[in-house]
Amino acid sequence: MKNSVLGRAFGEEAVSKDAKYVFQTYGRQPIVITRGQGALVWDADGREYIDCVAGIAVNNLGHCHPRVVAAIKEQVERLIHTSNLYYNDLQPVLAEKLAKLSGMDKVFFANSGTESIEAALKLARKETGNKGFIAAEHCFHGRTMGALSITHKEKYRKPFEPLVPGARFVPYGDAEAIRNTMDADTAAVILEPVQGEGGVNIPDKDYLKEVKKICDKAGVVLIFDEVQTGMGRTGKWFGKDHFGVQPDIMCVAKGIAGGFPMGVMMATDEMAKAFGKGDHASTFGGSPLACAAALGTIQAMEEEKLVERSAEMGEYMRKQLEKCCKQDFVDHVRGLGLMIGVQLKKDGNSLVAPAREKGVLINVASDTVIRMVPPFVITKEQVDRVAKVVGELTL
Repeated sequence: MKNSVLGRAFGEEAVSKDAKYVFQTYGRQPIVITRGQGALVWDADGREYIDCVAGIAVNNLGHCHPRVVAAIKEQVERLIHTSNLYYNDLQPVLAEKLAKLSGMDKVFFANSGTESIEAALKLARKETGNKGFIAAEHCFHGRTMGALSITHKEKYRKPFEPLVPGARFVPYGDAEAIRNTMDADTAAVILEPVQGEGGVNIPDKDYLKEVKKICDKAGVVLIFDEVQTGMGRTGKWFGKDHFGVQPDIMCVAKGIAGGFPMGVMMATDEMAKAFGKGDHASTFGGSPLACAAALGTIQAMEEEKLVERSAEMGEYMRKQLEKCCKQDFVDHVRGLGLMIGVQLKKDGNSLVAPAREKGVLINVASDTVIRMVPPFVITKEQVDRVAKVVGELTL
């Protein structure tokens, strides 16, 4: 970029400066990504990759989708940020759109998935007056203290204990375990309709319906964490739509704004009444710029039928992976839409580097599942190449 005000660091310079000045909390791969378009990204050396990580299920529309870029450009010249001390002209438009798409009633704007989870936990406690939460084994809900408290994996939790008290974990997919774990102090049950970080775990079709019945009977709030499954990732607008269940509270983030940071917590009218003025807030939540990005994202998804494309390309990708992945360490392929897991029989983390060297970016969840969450705009030719590369990997 000529005459750029940005002082960029490339290649070895970026890596060395990162080591010197940035907290070393990420296990980064040794490439510096500098550009993206559609389902492709390029590194500082000009090498091209098919991106099946998509910012960890964020870039649903692909990189730099023209509709999102145009929405951001238009808004950035009008107003970037004000504050929630005032109304802005895009928040109510986006809230109405999200409410109609989701079947929920009220929207709280945040900046990330973990922030939306924190809002949901507070709302459930305020509504019920109870303190306890039930979550599922292998779940992931975030890394802030409240969200971390209801995240199952010990390696995330242990170094930061004591956490927020009151969380208990039950096997995912076992509704009776939830019934048997509830007590008089249970505020909410929180579940992912499909577990993402846990390894693309899909429940039986009646599981969420049964959990909803149990919660309703006990007067316990049901929260769906749709941070990863929302916004078309599973081939429907929301993961819950596969199961015909409407929660009391729902959290969405990742793909909601085309790569721009945003999270939302949505709730029923009755549930939303529990929050009064001052009960929760966010300085940056629902900024004009974030709302513009989200509205551009939704418009593109509707105009280009990208939710339907997620379903169609997801089915195609699963079939291609099943056809190509015949290695003795591969167990099976599963998924909904473009949220796909290749189940391995042993640790697969060592597969990431050779796939990258062959031009495909992949991610391994829970050590034994290759998680595929590419942009919805990925082409069949790109899927074929991905399946071929993954099918040639060795352990």
